[in-house]
Amino acid sequence: MPDKDPSHGPRWFTTSHWSLILTAGDVGSDASRAALEQLFTQYWYPLYAFARRRGYPHQSAQDLTQGFFLHLLEKGCLRAADPSRGRFRTFLLTAFKNFLTNEWDHSRAQKRGGSQPTLSLDGAQERFHAGLRDCVTPETAFDREWAESLVTKALHDLRDEMSQAGNQNRFSLLKAYLPGETSSRTYREVGRELGLTEGAVKVAVHRMRRRLGELLRNEIAQTVQDARIVDDELRYLMQALSR
Repeated sequence: MPDKDPSHGPRWFTTSHWSLILTAGDVGSDASRAALEQLFTQYWYPLYAFARRRGYPHQSAQDLTQGFFLHLLEKGCLRAADPSRGRFRTFLLTAFKNFLTNEWDHSRAQKRGGSQPTLSLDGAQERFHAGLRDCVTPETAFDREWAESLVTKALHDLRDEMSQAGNQNRFSLLKAYLPGETSSRTYREVGRELGLTEGAVKVAVHRMRRRLGELLRNEIAQTVQDARIVDDELRYLMQALSR
């Protein structure tokens, strides 16, 4: 039996990244730690890549990235965060640059502990070498990995939506036709496996691409203060992916 069509209506997230920042600024609360860990899970790698491009070896970059997020949890560091300044991406990179300038080094990071959350950077070095390109500035590396993290999040959301609608198999087979992916199979070949005509596969792929674009825009909207600059941010990040 063919899979059902996926739902592709708009879905806006209820908690923005700026909201998470402000929650994380409530030092000592369980909500603060949970918010920080959520931010860390999505954005540790762009900062790690920035540090590596600044010349830090793997272990130092890893310790500094983890130490940075733990530092944000201390002493009300996030209380001064101002969403009216615009892009969360810019805020986070500026804060990390200041952190590096102030030399919160490995020895300082090691002294943290106790009730602090455990933040994992598994696979950091392997991921960095796999995506290594010549002549990339630290800022370019950060922006590219930031864009990649948002695309990955949108793709995971699309997968979850389609799985919940009973279309997990359809997602698995048609994912290869989404932007940035490649497939050696024709629409007709995949259609036979799904029980769809070639035309129906083309329509399904079109809907998936459109929905992925919506989810990506929704994710970007959580990182900017003004919805009017979502399109500008989207264009900038797509350019960053091509560098």
